[in-house]
Amino acid sequence: MSDEKIEQITLGGGCFWCLEAPYQQLEGVLDVTSGYMGGKVKNPGYREVCSGLTGHAEVVRISFDPTVLSLNQIFEVFWTVHDPTTLNRQGNDVGSQYRSVIFYHTPAQEKTAREHIDKLEKAKVFSQPIVTEVKPAVEFYEAEDYHQDYYLNNPSQPYCTFIVKPKVEKVKRIFSDQLKK
Repeated sequence: MSDEKIEQITLGGGCFWCLEAPYQQLEGVLDVTSGYMGGKVKNPGYREVCSGLTGHAEVVRISFDPTVLSLNQIFEVFWTVHDPTTLNRQGNDVGSQYRSVIFYHTPAQEKTAREHIDKLEKAKVFSQPIVTEVKPAVEFYEAEDYHQDYYLNNPSQPYCTFIVKPKVEKVKRIFSDQLKK
C-alpha cells in the first residue's frame, strides 16, 4: 500500500485511552497515537492538559487505509464508544480536555462529519443534542510514551478493566466484521 492511500483523522471523546483501544481492534487502522490538540499551549504535558487551562483536548490521531476501513465506519465507532451529547465530560472525566471533537484533516472529512451529525440529529439517535465540535486539525502534540498503547500494556489496571475494556468489547461485538484477523 502506498502512502497516498493512508488517511488521518483526529478524534476526541473523553480520555484518549478510551478511544485508542477500540480503534486498535479494527482492520484498516494502521496506527493510533494518543495526544493533545486544539489548545493554545505549545508542547503541553499531561499534567498541564489535565488542569483544563491549556485549551487542548485529549485526542487520538488515527492513520487508516480508507480502502479497507471507510471514514463512515470510523465515525460509526466514534458515536458508539462515547457520549457526544455531554459537554466537556465523559463519565467521571470532567473538563474541556475531555470534550467531544472531530479534528478533520480534509474538507471531505469535514463534510462527512457534519453529515453524520445531521443524520444522527434528524433520526434522534440520542435523547439530547450532539455537542461534538467539528474543527480543522491543528498542531498535534504526541502524548507521553506511557500513554501510548495504554490498554494493551495495562489491561489489568482498574480504569482499563472497568472503563476501557467494555468499550473494546462493545466494538468487538458490534463491528465484528471489521476486526483485525
